[in-house]
Amino acid sequence: MPTVRTPPVVAALDIGGTKTAAAIVTRDGAVIDRLTAATPGRAGATAILDTAAGLVDRLRTRATEAHVGALGVGSAGVIDPRTGRVLSATDALAGWAGTDLRGRLREQLGVPVSVINDVHAHALGEARHGVAAGYDTTLFIAVGTGIGASFVVDGDVLTGAHSTAGHAGHQPSPYAGQLPCTCGGQGHLEAIASGPALTGEYVRRTGQRVDDLRSVAARAADGDAAARDVILLGGTAVGSAVGGLVNMLDPGAVVIGGGVAGLGDLWWQALRAAVRRETLPSLDDVPVLASTLGSDAPLLGAATLAWKGIS
Repeated sequence: MPTVRTPPVVAALDIGGTKTAAAIVTRDGAVIDRLTAATPGRAGATAILDTAAGLVDRLRTRATEAHVGALGVGSAGVIDPRTGRVLSATDALAGWAGTDLRGRLREQLGVPVSVINDVHAHALGEARHGVAAGYDTTLFIAVGTGIGASFVVDGDVLTGAHSTAGHAGHQPSPYAGQLPCTCGGQGHLEAIASGPALTGEYVRRTGQRVDDLRSVAARAADGDAAARDVILLGGTAVGSAVGGLVNMLDPGAVVIGGGVAGLGDLWWQALRAAVRRETLPSLDDVPVLASTLGSDAPLLGAATLAWKGIS
């Protein structure tokens, strides 16, 4: 009888500022093995790459009956998917800017490598395997420490002429006033609606120190009026911005993810109400959905990218 070759699998990496995750993924999006490690962000690019490649090597050793045909990577920073280089990055990843991410991982692991920004990878995962599967176009918004976005069209992410598309947090917001933004500008959405921004807003309003946004949410649940107002403000600010993006892009669906999206019904009700106030009447039926894949989304998006590279 002829030998039946085991279908190949791909490896996926999600390189973040604090954690690096790796997985072995089938073509239909099943994660068959995974590993995580702390990202040695302060130790420089070589240490970050060695950690990431080490995870993939360990997974390949364990995948004794499946050939890993390619690697897909979603990484923090502005990534040029054409060259596989990191164009810029925050201080959380020291020396990351300028790294030939694709070339160095290909050299270390000996497989074809495809690279994209982590928010784009998250969007691709949701569009291919998550809540947006079946839609031709998906607008993804990630609301967490920062605010990013991605637009997926027919299974491809639009990264822009300078690989910088998706910086939704750096559009002007009427709710931000003249608040300083992390980018050096003023009055941007991220300055009022990101997790740290909402925590800061609560402190400004009350003079009370809190540990983080979870503490604000807990106070809102206990009936703290200022905490409730801050959460409503955050949802409203994001919803207003999303409504404007819907008017411009006309997506089949909007997907919202990130840590701030876990604030609960109060935040979501404010967000959806603001979206509807801003959108044109013909766009009232565009669904606004919660991300469903969680931390698997960027891995599945990176895997989708890897499959494209070898199909």
